[in-house]
Amino acid sequence: MPEEMGVGCARPTGGPVGESVEEEINEVLTPPVGRNVGETIRQVQAFQLVRESKGKEATPSGWKPGKVTLKPGPDLVGKVWEAWKTEMAFD
Repeated sequence: MPEEMGVGCARPTGGPVGESVEEEINEVLTPPVGRNVGETIRQVQAFQLVRESKGKEATPSGWKPGKVTLKPGPDLVGKVWEAWKTEMAFD
């Protein structure tokens, strides 16, 4: 569960609320559609960063190692787009 990883909340990528992180990762790693190995590696790296930071850092959509992370908290609510721009997700 996200709480076990030190994460206060989680945004599911699909599936019912209450699935374990392992089930969510398993779904990411074995989707019923075509696979993109680079995207899978990126997602695993993002999960690792969030876990290592104990939830003090979050990764926006398209995040890659070395790119800007977000600092979750009340001050970020409704202001993600001020801290992170869409073009930051693409090389």
